[in-house]
Amino acid sequence: MASDEDRDRDDLPEEPGDGSSEPTPDRGIGFGKIPGRPGGDAGAGGPAGANPFAGTPMEGLFGAFGGGQMPDMNLLMQQMQRMFAPHDGSVNWELAKDVARQTVAAGKDPAPLSTEDAAVADAVRLADTWLDSVTDLPAASVRAKAWSRSTWVEETMPTWQAMVEPIAAHVVGAMASALPEEAKAMAGPLMGMLSQAGGAMFGAQVGQAVGGLAAEVLSSTDTGLPMGPSGVSAMLPANLRAFAEGLEESEADVFLYAALREAAHQRLYAHAGWLRARILTTVEEFGRGTTIDVRAIEDKLSGFDPTNMQAAQEALAGGLFEPERTPQQQAALDRLEALLAFVEGWVDEVVTQATDGRMPSAVRLREAMRRRRAAGGPAEETFASLVGLELRPRRLRDAAALWAALRDRQGASARDAVWAHPDLMPTAADLDDPIGFAVDDTDATDDSASFDAALADLLDGSTERPDDGGTDDGGADDGGTAPDAGPDAPGDGGPTDSGDR
Repeated sequence: MASDEDRDRDDLPEEPGDGSSEPTPDRGIGFGKIPGRPGGDAGAGGPAGANPFAGTPMEGLFGAFGGGQMPDMNLLMQQMQRMFAPHDGSVNWELAKDVARQTVAAGKDPAPLSTEDAAVADAVRLADTWLDSVTDLPAASVRAKAWSRSTWVEETMPTWQAMVEPIAAHVVGAMASALPEEAKAMAGPLMGMLSQAGGAMFGAQVGQAVGGLAAEVLSSTDTGLPMGPSGVSAMLPANLRAFAEGLEESEADVFLYAALREAAHQRLYAHAGWLRARILTTVEEFGRGTTIDVRAIEDKLSGFDPTNMQAAQEALAGGLFEPERTPQQQAALDRLEALLAFVEGWVDEVVTQATDGRMPSAVRLREAMRRRRAAGGPAEETFASLVGLELRPRRLRDAAALWAALRDRQGASARDAVWAHPDLMPTAADLDDPIGFAVDDTDATDDSASFDAALADLLDGSTERPDDGGTDDGGADDGGTAPDAGPDAPGDGGPTDSGDR
C-alpha cells in the first residue's frame, strides 16, 4: 500500500538542487541561510549560488525561470497559493509539515518491520527493568513503537509548533515595529500580504529543519525534550542502524542503549511535571526580547546592488535581518542551556548506573553519544537553528558529574528528589562546581545537626549548673553536700557510698 508520502508527493513542489536529505537552518528561524542547500549547483536557478530565495517558498518560483525553460505554471500557482494561504499564528504550519515530509521523502525512509517493532518493545521493557534498580522514578512508558522518519515528523510537529510559535510571533512583531511609519502607510493593505509571506518563510525554514532532523534523531526524546505523545517511547530503527554502522558495537547493544536513554527521559518528564512547561516558557521569554536593529541593516545595505543576485544571496546568508541578541535574551538562553544540561546529565548518570556490570559496551556507547552531541547532535543543532542556543557539551559532562556526586554523598533517592520542584534544582552556577553542590548541601545538614546538639548541651548545662556550685566553698566534688541532698545522695557517707558496694 502506498504511503501518505507517496500519495502526496505529486502535490508538493519539487526541490531544486542535488536532493540533499539533510537541509537544516543554522540561524534564527526566518533569517539567514539554509545549509545543506546546493552550493555548486543552483538547480534551475542559474549559476552556482545565484538563487537568493534558496530555502524559501519562492525557491521553486525563481528556479523555474532558469536555463531558458518555460516555467511550470502549475508549480508557480502552487508556490503562490502556499505563500499567501491564510493560516493561524505567525507560522504557516501546514507548509512547514509539507516541506518536512518532502525533505524526508527526498531520501530513504523505510517503514519499520514488525520484527523491528518487537525489537523496540523488548529493548524498552529490558531498559525499564534495569532502570528500576537505580532510580526511584517509576516507569512512564505505556507503549513502545518503532517510527519511520515521516512518522517522527507527524508525531513531533505539535511540540515544534508550541516551541517555535512564540518566537516567530515576537520576531514578526519586531519586524513590523521596525518599519518607519511612512513605510507602513505606503504599504497599506500589503502589510497583510507581507505577513502571510513571512509566515510562509518561517514555515519553510522550520519544515526544512524538522525534515533534516528526522534523518538524525534516534528516538522521540533525542533532542532532550519529549517531542512525541505522552507515554510513548519511540525509536527510529533506520537511524539507529545508520548510527551503529560507524561503531564496533552490535546493533542489539545500540538499540538497548538508545532504549535506556529513551526510557530514562520518559521517566524524568513524567515525574517532573513542571519541566516541559518551564522549558517552553524560557523559550518564549527569549522570543519576547527580540528586536531588529534597523540601523545595522541600513549599514549593511549601503552600497548594495539589487541587480547582483550573488550579492543578495551573500547578504541573506550573512544574517542581514538576523535579530540582535539582548542581555535579557542571553540570560534566558543561559537558563535554558543549564536546564537542558541538567536533563541530559541526569539521563547520562542513571543510564551509566543501570548498565554498570551488565553491559560492557556501555562505556564506549556513552562516549560515542557524547562525541555525537559535541559534533553537532540533534539538540545542539535544533536549538542553534531555531532559537540561537548552543548546548555546550562541557555543560552536559558537568551536569552528569553533579548528579553523580549527589548520589555518592546522599544516595540515589536524594538525587531524584531534587526534580520534585524547580526550587530544589541546582543553578547554572552550580555547574561550575558540580562537586560543590552535593558537598554544600550535605555540609549544611551537618552544620544544622551540630548546632542543634550544641544548643542541647548548653541548655542541659544551664539546668545542672545550680546543683554543681551551690556555694563557693563546697560541693559534691570537695566533700560538701548539696542543699537538697537526701540521706542516700552520693558523696555524703550514706549507705550508697559505704554499705551497698
